[in-house]
Amino acid sequence: MKLLSVYIARTILRQIATVTMVLLGLFLFVAFLDQLNDLGVNNYGILEVSHYLLLTVPRTLYELFPIIALLGTILGLSMLAGDSELTIMRASGVSLVQIVWAALKVGLAIAVVAVVIGEWLVPLSESSARKVKIEAMQADLDMGIESGVWLRDGQMYVNIREVLPNLSALDVNIYEFDQEGNLRAMAHARQAFFNIEGWRLEGVEQTLIEQDSAKGVDINSAAWSTVVTPQLLKVFLINPIEMPVWHLFRYIDHLQANDQETAEHELAFWFKVLLPLSTLVMVILAIPFVFRSQRSMGYGRSLFIGIVVALVFYALSKSFGYSVLVYGVSPFLGAVIPLLLFFIVASFLLHRAS
Repeated sequence: MKLLSVYIARTILRQIATVTMVLLGLFLFVAFLDQLNDLGVNNYGILEVSHYLLLTVPRTLYELFPIIALLGTILGLSMLAGDSELTIMRASGVSLVQIVWAALKVGLAIAVVAVVIGEWLVPLSESSARKVKIEAMQADLDMGIESGVWLRDGQMYVNIREVLPNLSALDVNIYEFDQEGNLRAMAHARQAFFNIEGWRLEGVEQTLIEQDSAKGVDINSAAWSTVVTPQLLKVFLINPIEMPVWHLFRYIDHLQANDQETAEHELAFWFKVLLPLSTLVMVILAIPFVFRSQRSMGYGRSLFIGIVVALVFYALSKSFGYSVLVYGVSPFLGAVIPLLLFFIVASFLLHRAS
């Protein structure tokens, strides 16, 4: 059985590699079309777009892992069924449970790869992708992991350590220079928020610098006239799916401490926690389709149904995600209900196939 497990795993992995290439090509093409609106802005040309899209591959791959596992398993087992190898295995005493376990080993390996990519590679690649696009489109903007966001507004330089989901800013430092490049004033604000009248700074500590002296002033609240807009700051917001689980967990606490909405981040947290289980459920769901195809339908139809199931899973996950954000559904329920539904369906179909 050990040799058969290796053979089954190798067959499934080959098909998973094929499915991965096809889906990545499709999604990258769609992403390229989405970037056409920004193409040609400042230095954002074809090379920069290609560089940006290449850096987004890990995130795209990470989000597609359950679908890849489903279609790859269907194709791999269908090849074995098409050559009557599954029939020979069953006739020689190999049980359905043993075949399921062989396929699940592949699913476990894929789940481990997904965790590694999601927790370590995605945060690094997405940060680099965002930086490539920002530097190409806006020469006066910069972003660093440690230093936050840097912007230039005429003779004023602004450093924002953190942008919150409501597009308010925390820990804002403003440096003003004269025409000769001499520092004339600097200010630190605990928070900056935008309303109908424009930006307001809260908890301001300002230092005015003259030729031979400096004077400090504390201000509770002050208006801030700047070309910086909330839409500009939105570019620097980190997508929750890009954060490692441990970072996301701490950031949710941080948002709650600042009276911020956390539903989107909690949904991303549970999605990342449950992604390995989603991958395994998709592998289990693939097996009944293959065995049923031996009895009542062709393999092409089986694959077609598998694609439909993958699309339904993707759409259902997204729709439950929107219900969390729009209707106030628990983020945990929004993430777990689609997975639970598909697990029930997979268990039922697998029981019938046995």
